[in-house]
Amino acid sequence: MENYIVSARKYRPQTFESVVGQQALTQTLQNAIRQNHLAHAYLFCGPRGVGKTTCARIFAKTINCQNLHNGIDACNECESCRAFNEQRSFNIHELDAASNNSVDDIRSLIDQVRIPPQIGKYSVYIIDEVHMLSQGAFNALLKTLEEPPSYAIFILATTEKHKVLPTILSRCQVYDFNRITVPDMIAYLQSVAANEGITVSEEALNVVAQKADGGMRDALSIFDQLVAFCGDTITYERTIEVLNVLDTDYYFRLIDGALQHDVKSMLLIFNEVLNHGFDAGSFVTGFAQHVRDVLVSKDAGTLVLLETSDAIRQRYAEQAKRCHPMWLFQVLDVLNTCDINYRTARNKRLTVELALVKLAMLGVNAPAPASKPSPAAQPVAQPAAQPAAPVNTAPAQPAAPATPSVPKMPSIPKMPGVGIKPTPSQPSGTPAPATENPSPASNTPSEESNRPFTADQLRDAWVGLAQTHTEELRLKELMETYSPVLIDEQTAEITMPNPWQMKEMRKALPALLRQLRQKLHNDQLQIQLIQAEYSQEQMAFTSEEKYAVMAEQNPVVGILKEKLDLTID
Repeated sequence: MENYIVSARKYRPQTFESVVGQQALTQTLQNAIRQNHLAHAYLFCGPRGVGKTTCARIFAKTINCQNLHNGIDACNECESCRAFNEQRSFNIHELDAASNNSVDDIRSLIDQVRIPPQIGKYSVYIIDEVHMLSQGAFNALLKTLEEPPSYAIFILATTEKHKVLPTILSRCQVYDFNRITVPDMIAYLQSVAANEGITVSEEALNVVAQKADGGMRDALSIFDQLVAFCGDTITYERTIEVLNVLDTDYYFRLIDGALQHDVKSMLLIFNEVLNHGFDAGSFVTGFAQHVRDVLVSKDAGTLVLLETSDAIRQRYAEQAKRCHPMWLFQVLDVLNTCDINYRTARNKRLTVELALVKLAMLGVNAPAPASKPSPAAQPVAQPAAQPAAPVNTAPAQPAAPATPSVPKMPSIPKMPGVGIKPTPSQPSGTPAPATENPSPASNTPSEESNRPFTADQLRDAWVGLAQTHTEELRLKELMETYSPVLIDEQTAEITMPNPWQMKEMRKALPALLRQLRQKLHNDQLQIQLIQAEYSQEQMAFTSEEKYAVMAEQNPVVGILKEKLDLTID
């Protein structure tokens, strides 16, 4: 039986041109060889599987070649090249610092540096995973690394550059390797599949590239796994089955269901995902990433941010045409809130299902009031993906002659609320409320500006406002601690025990009330601040109050204070 060689070793690049995704670095190394400007120490750093050790070996082989082609390519015919290809070269020394990280190991390496090369010009010392060296080993390497013999060149490779001592970094030329992009990885895997006589779909290779996360070695290992399972034909369906990857088709279907306000289909899709063994938290994260990809597909300028194949990129672009940007912003906000709440929720499935229901209800009109509105006051139907618009609170203008209306894109609200529809214009002749707190004697507001709301809607709107005050930490903490309680249809109360907190809340309440009225579409909303009885039993704020509570609960504390003559800071 013929010995099997994994693809990561079989297709390891042998020349600078065959290195994938590192054109700038390989070009720099080739120019240094051509101009004979070789440094005595190099540091190759970057993610795993992007070609650090491979480039170090190619570089070591090339600078020792006795008959360079074009001044930059090894000939593979001279004795030095043949010795390298047959893995018997004495000019190239590799050290794994992960398992040889002591001072004695470095001293042994320094002893080898004293021996000049027998064939070729340079002795190249490749130290892999150099960040694993101990402090003493780094110190032992310093002097030799700074002033090695003329024939010695050090190439250090690491995945964690920040762990390398600054004194080492200052003695090396540093090369930062990039993550290999998805298109480059797909193109290379296609060439490997063609050489092996394997038929593979582009969608399957896209899944492999995404799973590899920028590492070509990981991608080739996954490719070998798929070949072992699928044989000569690799399909997208079998790929996601082997790798246990959530099919992106679920996310496309969820977006379509949300646009159609189809709660039933969205919940069934989520149940299907759970039945396939996927975690609900990973589902939410993946769904948010999918919505982000749809959003960046809205514009040709940001389409480059979508790392995927051309076929899937076209599918994203088609779905993006049917989604309004503000609607996508609202979807991302709902999913982000769900992701935050998921970690602390006791019923995690219900948390995700509630988020899906909210997505399906985005853009749906609230229930109409009990009294039948006049035909002129009927809300105008809007597309499901339209964003929310703020309530018009400006004084009413004289009625203008009836003219054909031209549809306009609604303005972007300051803080779009979940499930709030744009407010239609007021009927001709109906004055808008002109004061912040309309009195009973004021003209009757339109039904859209007096929409009924529930206690849950009030709480959600209040929590949403609190998240917008990121720069006003005191106000944000107050809003998170004290929330309004609905006592009747249009009046809420906030009970606060501390006078200072009452003062701070009273200053901010007018602006908060205006924003709540806009979010709830109810200009009649009133919020009252109630001063609770301020007692030590309820809450202690100052040091004296805390001491009094402690002394009351444990009299020994008071006796100790008196005996030791302690003071309260």
